Amino acid sequence: MDSVQKSPGNRLAYRISWRVCLVVVITLFLSSLLGFRMPWWVAISASIIVGSATFLGVRWMVTQRIVALRSALTGIGETDVITPPEDALLPRDELTLLVNLAHEADQRVASQMQELERMENYRREFLGNVSHELKTPIFAIRGFAETLLSGALDDKKVRRSFVKKVLRNANRLAMLAEDLSSVARIEMGELSMDLEPFDLLELGKEVLESLESIAAERHISLRLSLPPDLPEVVGDRNQISQVLRNLIDNGIKYGKDGGQVELIARPSHEGTVKVSVVDNGIGIASEYIPRLTERFFRVEHSRSSKLGGTGLGLAIVKHILNAHGRQLVAESQPGSGSTFGFTLPTNDELI
Repeated sequence: MDSVQKSPGNRLAYRISWRVCLVVVITLFLSSLLGFRMPWWVAISASIIVGSATFLGVRWMVTQRIVALRSALTGIGETDVITPPEDALLPRDELTLLVNLAHEADQRVASQMQELERMENYRREFLGNVSHELKTPIFAIRGFAETLLSGALDDKKVRRSFVKKVLRNANRLAMLAEDLSSVARIEMGELSMDLEPFDLLELGKEVLESLESIAAERHISLRLSLPPDLPEVVGDRNQISQVLRNLIDNGIKYGKDGGQVELIARPSHEGTVKVSVVDNGIGIASEYIPRLTERFFRVEHSRSSKLGGTGLGLAIVKHILNAHGRQLVAESQPGSGSTFGFTLPTNDELI
């Protein structure tokens, strides 16, 4: 009985019942004064019957909803989302609407808290990655400088080698700063787009020529597979050039010595050109593919660091393509190479 009385719905039912009983007694008393004579026990019995019926009715109509509403409201902000009661168990009225709204609010808050937690974890991971990427070249530069100051300056062969290493790590810092700046500008909506028709075949030749020396160091051949009658595509030529450069550079870094990276483009039936960068390198496990465009994400961190990448290339590619209204599609299997592709609209399609 104590637990029943402590329920907010039951307390409301009791209060309403006592008030109804009081109204019934007063009504019967006034009726007796106006000449409607009746025994006192009839008045008491009638008030008890009406009060009990009122209590049961109010309890049935209100208590369930109040308990459900209290559970939903007290559960807001907690990790576990309270399952809302079946609609069939509750009468359909304003109180039931409030209960449903409370559960919807609970679900929204829980979803937002999960997203905030995910973003917080992502922020911590990002800061840790930035710290690591900065420390590696800084420690290297400091170590080489200290070695030179400790006496290596007197050795012409050693100092030349160390200065080259200092310069290489300084260049890596500059690349990291530039890529971070690019990502920040893109994410802040400051990426200026100059959409115009351009020749993808000509652009592909330019990009491959600029990367030939890097590919030669790994004995990787670069191939261009674009039909001569490929229609012009529409996009920001400089930005698409960066997309191709980053994708082909990744194919070189993670390719096998003596392998190849191929740039392929084919017109589709949907008024677009499908562009693909295909390599026969080490490949990527399927569980890592959804995370490839995250900033600083690397499948093999130690190997990637030795290859000199900043870990921001695919993040920049994703943002540039999103600004074009396009998506990067990645397909890969370990040991079988990787394919990164996207589409661009043709000039004919937009006319």
